[in-house]
Parts: sequence; C-alpha cells; structure tokens
Amino acid sequence: MRTGLCMIALVAGGLCGLQGQAQTSGTAFPRGELSHTKNHTGNIWLNELNVGDSTFDPGIALATYGPGAKLDWHIHPAGQVLLITQGTGYYQEKGKPVQIVHQGDVIKCPPGVEHWHAAAPHSSFAYIAITPTQKGPTIWRRPVTDKEYNSVK
Repeated sequence: MRTGLCMIALVAGGLCGLQGQAQTSGTAFPRGELSHTKNHTGNIWLNELNVGDSTFDPGIALATYGPGAKLDWHIHPAGQVLLITQGTGYYQEKGKPVQIVHQGDVIKCPPGVEHWHAAAPHSSFAYIAITPTQKGPTIWRRPVTDKEYNSVK
C-alpha cells in the first residue's frame, strides 16, 4: 500500500508543469481557496478534490500552506493519510516529538490520535490529504503554541 500511495504523490507532484495555476501548489491541482476558518494560524489554501459520500467515502483535499502556517491540534476519528507534495513541514502526534517532513513523504495519522501539522518557518508546504469520513468529521482542539512549534530538533 505504501508503494501505491508514494506513486500517487510522485505522479501528482510530477505533473505540476501541465497547468499554470497548479505550479503554486506543487501538484497538478490548483491550490484552491484561502481558508478563513478559525482552526489554523497563517495562510492555508484548500482545494476539496473529493467530498466523502456513500459511494466514495474518503474526503480528498489538497492543502497548501504559506511559510509558518499551522493547523490547530485535531483528531480524525477514522485516521488520515498525508501525501507530502511540496516543501518542508512539521507533524506531531500528542506525546511524541515533532517530525520534519518533506516532499515525497507519506504520513499515516492513526484513527483517534490528536496531532497537528504545519509548514516550516521559511518554507511553503503542501500535501494531499485522504481522510475517511465514515466515523465522523475532524475534531478540532486548541491552537499549537509557539513552544510546541519551535520544539523541532
């Protein structure tokens, strides 16, 4: 399965030259609309590629972060897979150290585990998120503190 997901990320990232607008997201897909929700800090664009339904369950979205942008702590009841398509970012699960992630990495967020992800301070960051929806929507928690964000080693 990891090989298949990596191939999707490589193909998506490799097609960026085919569409002018897509170059800003690092994939074949436009980066979408600037998010105005209150569950993040900084500029994050979102392109909903598939809204989960009874036929095709997972929600699939492209998220593109400006440098230093970060999502609040949150939980996906059914888990999530992130295919990193551009830049350098951070990923942390509650109780574990922050991981630095790069283009081509595949992150598996286990079901029910509180975590956050963000762009590094001086890098844009993008991924395709695959999120099963059958167990409910994302549960948002508190913002990531500066101390947590800056704890990268």
